[in-house]
Amino acid sequence: MAENSLNPVPFSEPPYLRGLPSPYITPAHLRFQKACRKFFWENLIQHAMEWEKSGTVPEYVFDNFCKANMLLPNLPAPLPVDWLKRLGINDILGVKVEDWDYIYTGIYCDEMGRSGLSGPGGSLNAGFAFAIAPLYKFGSQALQEKFLPELLPGHKRACIAITEPEAGSDVANIVTTATKSADGKHYIINGAKKWITNGIWSDYATMAVRTGGPGAAGLSLVVVPLKNYPGVSMRRLKVAGQVTGGTTYIELEDVKVPVENLVGQEGAGMRYVMTNFNHERLVISIGVTRQARVALAAAVSYTMKREAFGKTLMDQPVVRHRLAKAGAELESMWAWVEQILYQLAHLSKEEGDRQLGGLTALAKAKSAMVLNECAQCAVLLFGGNGFTQTGQGELVEAILRDVPGARIPGGSEDVLLDLSVRQLVKIYQAQEKKLSQSSKM
Repeated sequence: MAENSLNPVPFSEPPYLRGLPSPYITPAHLRFQKACRKFFWENLIQHAMEWEKSGTVPEYVFDNFCKANMLLPNLPAPLPVDWLKRLGINDILGVKVEDWDYIYTGIYCDEMGRSGLSGPGGSLNAGFAFAIAPLYKFGSQALQEKFLPELLPGHKRACIAITEPEAGSDVANIVTTATKSADGKHYIINGAKKWITNGIWSDYATMAVRTGGPGAAGLSLVVVPLKNYPGVSMRRLKVAGQVTGGTTYIELEDVKVPVENLVGQEGAGMRYVMTNFNHERLVISIGVTRQARVALAAAVSYTMKREAFGKTLMDQPVVRHRLAKAGAELESMWAWVEQILYQLAHLSKEEGDRQLGGLTALAKAKSAMVLNECAQCAVLLFGGNGFTQTGQGELVEAILRDVPGARIPGGSEDVLLDLSVRQLVKIYQAQEKKLSQSSKM
């Protein structure tokens, strides 16, 4: 749907955009939503399918987003206000950077996903969402001075490089090594990173490397130059979905990086990565839920006009039953995402990580399950059209191919299901211990 026209199709919009009361959305949020939707339509949504089919989003699109400060919303809230103001960045589509909260983040991510395709948006936002925050949250002042003036305005691009061919979701077993040179002035990096979104276009990677012994305690984060840098080779990987995301294989052979490019402290990399994952999983959950919404709304619209056996598909009870099951999953998922966004907007970063880390992992896993349910529902109801990469069903066909890209990145589904419960048990045990100690006083 173009710009701000209201889509009346069932399941096509979250409740607050259907005119229903919301405890989370203020008039300021609504103003941003309207401006955000207009910007996305003009600069991304109307061309998304064309670019996905061609395999690459044109480079000028990234530049247009950066000129409008429209990739900064991918950073965790609250934004790095001091740095942004120092760089002359004061607002995002009229929202003061100091007023930015996670509700705005949710609106932004939901609107970016309105095409139903994760690839075009993912080609633009991955560096801002995942690679930059560790630098200003954990990096030294010197490190920030070196990289943030280029990265925050988008003059240079970055990616997050954690996953490896063998380690996958097992971050603690990363084998890419960073060994100090004889004079102690450089890290010499050897190894490989795989499935790195945006890697092929990135000037730098915020990279997880092994500076110490085995396990989590031996990991560190280092900013590694990529483009045309000695010892670095990159190639795009062909993937089933998210075609425009620039999924990349990076090989590193004796790559010489100044020790000043270390993020924070040696050996603290695992903690930095896990903190970063909370934001990554949240924004994935929001975008994935919008994809599910696009797929299900397309199915509802199609079944109301497609006739078979003398009546529309919507007149068939079995079709309504399938739509109802998927719709219940979708609306429940959105309600949960909104709840997490509101909680993050009212908790400190530390308390949010502690209380919501496990639940955010669970929400990310569940959102991908919901997408799978809605995408499969849509493809089945489109019938042969849903199995075809052109014509009426091309969008739902593409969304179904995107499903593994929701279930695997940011931590594979089974890993996150296990992690979420372990985190909840850990919180319970800490609270039980505290109660036990207080009862003895």
